[in-house]
Amino acid sequence: MPDNEENQTGKLALLMKPGSTFAPFRYPAFRAIWTANLFSAIGSSVQSVGAAWLMTELTTSHRLIAMVQASVTLPIMLFGLIAGAIADNFDRRRVMLAAQLGMLVVSAFLAVLTFERMVGPYLLLAFTLAVGIGTALNSPAWQASVRAQVGREDLPQAISLNTLAFNMARSLGPALGGLLISAAGMAAAFAVNSISYVAMVWVLGCWRPDAPPPVRQPMLPSIRDGLVFCFTSAPVRKILLRGFCIGLGMAGYQALIPAVVRDRLNSGELGYGLLLAAFGFGSIVAALIVAPARRRWGTERVVGFGSLSYAAVLVLLPAATTVNYVLPIAFIAGTGWVTCLTTLNVAMQFRSPEEILGRCLSTYSAVTFGGMALGAWLWGTVADWTSLPVALFWAAGWFVFNLLIMPFVAPMPKPHEGRITYK
Repeated sequence: MPDNEENQTGKLALLMKPGSTFAPFRYPAFRAIWTANLFSAIGSSVQSVGAAWLMTELTTSHRLIAMVQASVTLPIMLFGLIAGAIADNFDRRRVMLAAQLGMLVVSAFLAVLTFERMVGPYLLLAFTLAVGIGTALNSPAWQASVRAQVGREDLPQAISLNTLAFNMARSLGPALGGLLISAAGMAAAFAVNSISYVAMVWVLGCWRPDAPPPVRQPMLPSIRDGLVFCFTSAPVRKILLRGFCIGLGMAGYQALIPAVVRDRLNSGELGYGLLLAAFGFGSIVAALIVAPARRRWGTERVVGFGSLSYAAVLVLLPAATTVNYVLPIAFIAGTGWVTCLTTLNVAMQFRSPEEILGRCLSTYSAVTFGGMALGAWLWGTVADWTSLPVALFWAAGWFVFNLLIMPFVAPMPKPHEGRITYK
């Protein structure tokens, strides 16, 4: 018996050794925030299913259905730079706390109004836009706070584990959301999301990071300094351009899959939830292997593989006739999503100075999610003017174009190109 316990302890120590995949869990703050964020992300996924499916019941317009996705990502583009400056000029813990409380209140109001059948297409978009503003405020502070939770040698693994939590939520949340909506209605999904913020609010209220107080600057010069660095640093410019182009193409799947489920598969909210769950499961698998893949094959090949996966998904999707046919396609889409975006995020983190970290990450988010918001509108419009298959094929063509051109126009930075030296 003691030998078994020693073996288990030895295995755990090996998993937690510095630089290993699960090493960030050695830090109590990271464990607590990661767990609370997992519950919050599950709630957000449940709400996403509810909002997307509610829109399919409120309108037949592909553009409005696609705008549900755009309303979540558009605020990151519009307010991300301001949010980044706020993250660098104010206590990041308090910024996250304010954002989480705001999203809790908005989701609770949406649940009440939906229960009273008072929500129309444009009011639904207004609420999802408000949640997106909360996400835009929270994201730079949350990403920049990871350095205060773990040691430098464990930062890439912490980023991957945060991605893993997000995609675990994308795997569990949609399936739970589909079941919940079928059993209790849309309002229940929004209510569950509002409750899911409570754990994160509690953890942030208790956390006291050991970090120096921020040096405040006027807001506009602060934003300008971040933009000047991002657009004068050649490696960072390449990352930003790749992020925008990949985000634009990815929106073809993300924004149109609710319409595909309704119009092409003749399925309901449960089928939609299962597809999102398959997407999330693919994301989990990719999050576990993307770090060693980057070390073995390099960032350019990993991003290329993710882009090729997404192009294949968009080509195969128009031929779908049943949910079972689309499940493996959704899985591949999830792997492509994480493979590309996690690689870009890590590349950005390691090329951003601590003093302007929030602004650099918010610029990256604004550009990438701005591409997604533009893509959601673009592919939704193409679908309305032509058809869903045509829109999906054009999105696939965009990925193929990027695969051929981007390695020459904006190659991913080499391992030590533009990396920040920490004191």
